[in-house]
Amino acid sequence: MSSFSTASTPPRCVLVLGANGRFGAAAAQAFRDAGWRVLAQVRRTPAAPAEGIEAVTVPLADADALARAAAGASVVVHAVNPLYTRWDEEAMPLLEAGLAVAQRLGAHFMLPGNVYNFGEGMPPLLREDTPQRPSTRKGEQRVAMEAAIAQACKLGAISGTVIRAGDFFGAGSGSWLDLAIAKSLREGKLVYPGPMGLAHAWAYLPDLARAFVAVAEQGGAGFRTLHFGGHTLTGTELLAALEHAAAELGIAPARGFRHGGMPWGFIRAVGFVHPMWRELARMSYLWRVPHALDGRRLAALYGVRSTPLPQALRSALIELGLAGANRAIVAA
Repeated sequence: MSSFSTASTPPRCVLVLGANGRFGAAAAQAFRDAGWRVLAQVRRTPAAPAEGIEAVTVPLADADALARAAAGASVVVHAVNPLYTRWDEEAMPLLEAGLAVAQRLGAHFMLPGNVYNFGEGMPPLLREDTPQRPSTRKGEQRVAMEAAIAQACKLGAISGTVIRAGDFFGAGSGSWLDLAIAKSLREGKLVYPGPMGLAHAWAYLPDLARAFVAVAEQGGAGFRTLHFGGHTLTGTELLAALEHAAAELGIAPARGFRHGGMPWGFIRAVGFVHPMWRELARMSYLWRVPHALDGRRLAALYGVRSTPLPQALRSALIELGLAGANRAIVAA
């Protein structure tokens, strides 16, 4: 008589570096929901750990110790994001530290990319093979980061994927949506940072996190870049969709929303003494240059889809606590 083992196969394991950030937290949750064992590298153990996610407090700089703590991880998601004002000094060293961990694990290394690589002269539709001509220091950093991953993959110790996406929204605070566009929603005002008629690329963060899971589950060799299509919207389309979402949630003013713009001239002037404003001003071209990401390859190979915009915006506003805002504006 033949025999067989009834022991279940252990779940695949992912190490999420920088799991206390917005994308890191979203990625950890998406992998957990897909049945993976999730190791979340954080600077300190959270007071209320997320169910089904194991916190790892080993510093990123200690690659040997972190690799030992994450033994068995076949995927490393590099969600480490330094302060915007510290990008020039910290982005590349942090990436190299993440690559060192992945090399020790022999893991698939994954990075969320953006459109900085393509520069101010970028075409309206960005494909994976669109020439990269960065026009800012942050863009140069992004090109260098992707090149470093490609080189590590060429050496054979790891494989790697960069998934480029537009501006994040959803899964909490810290994006243009809540820091500028819907910042004054309670007061019945929406602000758009650029010309209203130009296309801008957006990524609903839970969708992007699920795209990482879909790619990780199929694996692969070598290095590749993929584009997450997300939502491409003009300012007019985005504000109209936000107004509709606010109305459905019962938080729209009866007289309609007022619209405003960003005082870029003032921001540039203050940027001489305010580092964050200086960095924002340097990247302001992203609101003056229309752009979209061609996500057809990612969709065709991995079945990646985006949440319908109305649903995504409703969820984003609820997560920001705006659905519980003062209902007084309804009668304003």
